[in-house]
Amino acid sequence: MENCLFCRIVNGEVPSVKVYEDDLVLAFLDLFPINFGHVLVIPKEHHTSAATIPEATAGRMFFVGARIGAAMRHGLEADGFNFHLSDGTTAGQVVMHAHLHIVPRWADDGFHWNWRQLKYESEEKRIELCEKIKARFKLVRDDSELAANNAACDPEYHSPLANDDPAKHGG
Repeated sequence: MENCLFCRIVNGEVPSVKVYEDDLVLAFLDLFPINFGHVLVIPKEHHTSAATIPEATAGRMFFVGARIGAAMRHGLEADGFNFHLSDGTTAGQVVMHAHLHIVPRWADDGFHWNWRQLKYESEEKRIELCEKIKARFKLVRDDSELAANNAACDPEYHSPLANDDPAKHGG
């Protein structure tokens, strides 16, 4: 994808500070970290949504992310790590190339997710929502889902980071 910042990183057009790379994924330091050492793991193939990433690549992303998290615990003396993946602008996705955040955490790092906890109004409503999800759940992607991914790849989309000096993009 020509205007995709992460595709440009994969293609070597924008520099990054690489943590790991193989034939399926690339991991690099986030340019704007939540905590220092924050890493992004991306599929090398362009996907706007996690829902269209092939199983082998998605599995590799999470496996690599877990190994990076372990390296953060040992190499950075982190107390733990978070995985975070936003899918779609409403969910907070800024760069329209699927990516998994691995954020090192320390007990005193001061970061909070602002996670709210709702309560279902009834057990019936909870089951009703579950049934709606199960009715549409497919383990295998179909052509319509892949077409939706391609349609979401707006050729006119420009990352808000794309206008920055590429030399500043250390990841």
